[in-house]
Amino acid sequence: MCRTLPTPADTHELGRRLGGVVEAGDLVVLAGPLGAGKTAFTQGIGAGLGVLGRVTSPTFVIARLHRPAPDGRGTALVHVDAYRLGGIGELEDLDLGLDLDRAVVVVEWGEGLAESLTDEHLLVRMDRRPDDTREAVLTAAGPSWTRRLAAL
Repeated sequence: MCRTLPTPADTHELGRRLGGVVEAGDLVVLAGPLGAGKTAFTQGIGAGLGVLGRVTSPTFVIARLHRPAPDGRGTALVHVDAYRLGGIGELEDLDLGLDLDRAVVVVEWGEGLAESLTDEHLLVRMDRRPDDTREAVLTAAGPSWTRRLAAL
């Protein structure tokens, strides 16, 4: 599925819609260059889940846990930035497998690394065009994601 996102609000909205269908145990892998909208997309996922606090880039802390708000969907969001990780060993050291049991895990810069955490995942490749619009290509890995992606 490919979506053109003319504004940052559109990027946020697509993430919010995805946040309405993700479940604890889901892995979303984000790929794309700086400025492509990965964090804005994740902020939308957080809004769709109804997590507490502001979702910000975890660049310098590597991973942030956003707890569910009392009026949210009851699912936490773990937001990871794999940009500075040296490989799969460092990703595994984060023990994200434990989080996959009870949270939605979103890994920015995770393509080629994070997919090994689970058999099913959603890969979102984002790009920024010269006219400043964004494009998101969502690719499902596994039957559960194929079904939910069709519902978006």
